[in-house]
Amino acid sequence: MTLEELRRKIDTIDTELLRLLNERADVVHEVGALKKREGLEIYAPEREDALLKSLVVKSQGRLTEKSIRAIYREIMSAALALEEDLKIAYLGPPGTWTHQASIGKFGHSVEYLPQPNLADVFDQVTRRLADYGVVPIENSTEGAVTHTLDLFADSPLKICAQIFMPIENNLMAKCPREEIKAFYSHPQVFAQCRQWLGLNFHTTPTIETSSTAAAAEIAAREPGAAVLGGSLLAEMHGLTILERSIQDIASNTTRFLVISPRTCPSTGKDRTSLMFSVRDEPGSLHKALEPFEEFHINLSKIESRPSKRRAWEYFFFVDVSGHCEDEELVSALRQLEQHCSFVKLLGSYPDTGRLGENDTDN
Repeated sequence: MTLEELRRKIDTIDTELLRLLNERADVVHEVGALKKREGLEIYAPEREDALLKSLVVKSQGRLTEKSIRAIYREIMSAALALEEDLKIAYLGPPGTWTHQASIGKFGHSVEYLPQPNLADVFDQVTRRLADYGVVPIENSTEGAVTHTLDLFADSPLKICAQIFMPIENNLMAKCPREEIKAFYSHPQVFAQCRQWLGLNFHTTPTIETSSTAAAAEIAAREPGAAVLGGSLLAEMHGLTILERSIQDIASNTTRFLVISPRTCPSTGKDRTSLMFSVRDEPGSLHKALEPFEEFHINLSKIESRPSKRRAWEYFFFVDVSGHCEDEELVSALRQLEQHCSFVKLLGSYPDTGRLGENDTDN
């Protein structure tokens, strides 16, 4: 076939695709109307994993799994925007890793509300000014985001989804590499790139900023300034990426949580987060954890934080396998309460993998 014939064939396919997408939007609208009548959430994270896995299995063509997921992320984002003016609060400003994780989860069609701090993300969702919030919870290199943990202690919000996002920090500037006079970035990014900086720019000053986005703004206007951060910042601020993936650990990943007024229904492969405080007596923590062993429930994470209510009192944050409605976990939690002065269920949600591996909606 000639080039012109191939192009006409693509045009015909695109016309049919558009017809089918509009037909899909009509069906999604009916689903949305039904959900509203029954008081259900428009966004359904429990649908994501099953739907995308099914699409990947059905695919017999050239499209890779990553491409299929990216395409359907935007199709579903458009569907969400049609059904409801969905608002997502996140730790801003625009261009941060939390912003990128939010887009990766909800697509480009919904409305995003950047917040100056984590407390404001929780507040926006609690006051129903935003439908969902996206907050960082831990990094594979630097550990837990302790302020997020602390905010769960007094918040009524639940976790309804998680996002694992590979973090690729890049060297970006408006000047050539040899003209760099100072680096700007968030302190956690500097920590993630400590070895690279020591090997390549050990005498160049590093100046901490409140966010990588704030650092990019400085690099965009200040001669000799460079920023370390995500590639989205280069697009937003007209910077050149001078070197990619400079983090010390190639597998550097940040886990984010999606928070909302409700948790997620069971999917068959879930994770549950909870927090508790044990009584101040010998063996109390051991006794608190025994029920999980008794019912063969895997603990994938445990973190302690000062309660800030009484001196030397601690909250323990735990992630376990299973859903809070599973019979074994219900029994384990019932026994846990007998050994604790405080127990709070933070939510159950799909136990998905890294961003782009196990996520989507509608």
